[in-house]
Amino acid sequence: MRALLLVGGGGFLGSVARYLVFRALHSVTPAAGPLRAFPLGTLAVNVVGCLIIGALLAVGEREPGWSDSARLFLLTGILGGFTTFSAFGLDTFTLVRDGRPALAAANVLLQVGGGLAAVWAGYRVMTA
Repeated sequence: MRALLLVGGGGFLGSVARYLVFRALHSVTPAAGPLRAFPLGTLAVNVVGCLIIGALLAVGEREPGWSDSARLFLLTGILGGFTTFSAFGLDTFTLVRDGRPALAAANVLLQVGGGLAAVWAGYRVMTA
């Protein structure tokens, strides 16, 4: 039961943070044009989430005393609620379905490339 509460509480916080990022990006995105159709919110949370998980991986390796509870709360809960890779799949599918294959391809390249680069950067920053 404790593990469920840690994951659920962290997931709540991560999901709320994701929602706030989506709202903030939506409010500054132009009302028309291809940028409006591009899933910027998903891109932002996935890249930031990957950066954070890379940094936490490095900290966890350097400080092996992390408890299972801390890992459940931070990694599974908060980051699991914040990062939305399932939304990535849905966004890409929707772009293709809606006749925007170039935006779908850009989405795949930016999500995967940006995420991998961010994991590397987070890890490097914390191991430097």
